[in-house]
Amino acid sequence: MEMRIARRQVLRMLVMGAAAAGLGFSQSPRRRSWALVTNSDGSDISVIDLERLARAGDWQVGERPHGIAVPESGRIAYTTIESEKALKSLDCSTGKVLRTLSLPGRPNQCAVTPNGKLVAVPLFDGDSVQIVDGDSLRVVKTLAVKRPHNCLNAGNNEHMFVTSTGDNQVNMIDLRMLEYVAEIPVGGVPRPIAVDREEKTLYVALSGFHGFVIVDIPSRKVASKVEFPPLPPSIDLRPLRNTATHGLTLTPDGKELWAASVPTESVYVYDVQNGKVLPAIGVGKLPNWIAFSPDGRYGCVSNTGSNDCSIVDRRMRKEVARIAVGKAPKRLATVAV
Repeated sequence: MEMRIARRQVLRMLVMGAAAAGLGFSQSPRRRSWALVTNSDGSDISVIDLERLARAGDWQVGERPHGIAVPESGRIAYTTIESEKALKSLDCSTGKVLRTLSLPGRPNQCAVTPNGKLVAVPLFDGDSVQIVDGDSLRVVKTLAVKRPHNCLNAGNNEHMFVTSTGDNQVNMIDLRMLEYVAEIPVGGVPRPIAVDREEKTLYVALSGFHGFVIVDIPSRKVASKVEFPPLPPSIDLRPLRNTATHGLTLTPDGKELWAASVPTESVYVYDVQNGKVLPAIGVGKLPNWIAFSPDGRYGCVSNTGSNDCSIVDRRMRKEVARIAVGKAPKRLATVAV
């Protein structure tokens, strides 16, 4: 009899638990996926809801925001403000500025470790990269580097990368020792970069080159150059600061590299395993940066020239939405909050 009662109680508890879960009483809140887009000629960051594919609002952060980075937790975002020469931390649930760090130079694209403990901030006119504590926003180390433009974290808490447009190289920072452990020549002026999860391969867009180079990190040598279809003779890169390719990023599974072709209003996809360039995907004017939604379904592309963001379905290889944002959008990051 006691066994029968016990079984009935267990069944009743299971049924009640399932019903409560179905009504959402016992489940944690469902996380929302957003794209955060810095508007470089404005004072805000546009927030795009990646489920509704619609603009959800704007965060006021200061004139001329440039870079943005988000750790794995998704609770805090970091943005660089050129007009104020500052790094700011933001509450991702509200967009509220939490802390501000004044910097001794003009900051560009920042990067943060997955655990959020360290942020790297390049100062283009300060010839340095600042390593900053993610919680207190205090500088813990300053490393010299000539005209740095972009910082990148490849998905671990041990290293950061910073581009040196003055020395035509990419430097690798050991975050335990807080010093350089590699200075990697790239054969030209480095613009945006991407690095695989194993930190064996570096992909680099170069000034004036419509494509990118592939660099073997262990040997510090350029392994190959991947060139996109030639640009029409009528295209003048000088108004674009000699930028043909921008916004390199690897898909979350590392199988594809996506790159923005700035003057052709398109994104090229490179098949990493087969070493082939796939057909271009049309986006908005002057595409600048690319980031993937947390689930990897969408590639989000900021279009500086048309003040919008293209949402590209990765499987379909097609733009499925174009969402208006602020003035001259540049960098973007995605987050689940």
